[in-house]
Amino acid sequence: MDAVAALNEIAFWLERGRAATFKVQAFRKAAAAISPLPPEEVAERARNGRLKSMKGIGDRTYQVIRQAVEGQVPDYLADLREKGAKPLASGGTAIREAIRGDLHSHSEWSDGGSPIEVMLAAAGVLGREYLALTDHSPNLTIANGLSPERLRSQLDVVDAINDGTHAGSSGLPEQPVRLLAGIEVDILESGELDQEPELLDRLDIVVASVHSKLRADRKTMTKRMLAGIQSPHTNILGHCTGRLVEGSRGTRPPSEFDAKEVFAACAENNVAVEINSRPERQDPPDALIQLALEAGCLFSIDSDAHAPGQLDFLQYGAERAERNGVPAERIITTWPVERLLEWASPSS
Repeated sequence: MDAVAALNEIAFWLERGRAATFKVQAFRKAAAAISPLPPEEVAERARNGRLKSMKGIGDRTYQVIRQAVEGQVPDYLADLREKGAKPLASGGTAIREAIRGDLHSHSEWSDGGSPIEVMLAAAGVLGREYLALTDHSPNLTIANGLSPERLRSQLDVVDAINDGTHAGSSGLPEQPVRLLAGIEVDILESGELDQEPELLDRLDIVVASVHSKLRADRKTMTKRMLAGIQSPHTNILGHCTGRLVEGSRGTRPPSEFDAKEVFAACAENNVAVEINSRPERQDPPDALIQLALEAGCLFSIDSDAHAPGQLDFLQYGAERAERNGVPAERIITTWPVERLLEWASPSS
């Protein structure tokens, strides 16, 4: 099999299984090291051992490449495929099968680890019909948030990918995945959205999230969130409590705000409440999902993926939605893209 494809698929399965970043990157770096070489040269270098001296190639990645160029499915990949055949979550099957797309993902343009094309290709492998690219906004400097100029450049790339003129389009799946132009925009302390209104007008999807001063008092946080929700540009309220329940970043308690007032505003302003599928977030907590249901809110089950393998985290969100009795018709990521875009339009 193709050695680059084998290395990237291994990285995908490792990301899906939440392996350490350094382990994943070993395979991504090896794929990047050999991708400029013609396949016959990779095969020759693998056979004569010269590949071992290339920067980015270690013992394990060399073994994978050697087996791939010999026409085998590498043993390491075969083992990961077998493990990956098991679902990540034990429940949520009906909702998982109904999900058509994902409206929250990040690329290397902000704090994701992979190019847009690689994220899109992984979405295609997983059977998604659409994927929203929602890199961060300028205020989140720690995540390399996009300035207005960089966002304009990214929008040109999105257009080129969708019309097939982008240089990397040849590596995308035959069954096209619609790439939606989006952003995860900060709700600033003032309640304003952290991007130029003219640019927000050009986007298909706007996920509005709070990333700073998460320990503000209940009244201050509620006022801030309400202002963000009431913006005509906001489509989705992202990871509303900001909590962390596990993971390498440690834990963090949920923000304090008037959930009934916030969810009532979401229902009134046609803003979906995100069910964030990242295992370390599990946001909102179940009790708040119930409050949002009672308020009449729509929901968006999103991966918040920062790497290709994490796109399959939607399984966790589907499980939580099903467990909490969220009807599939109230989950916007189960909608066809035409209905979704009509709903998300500021004029709707």
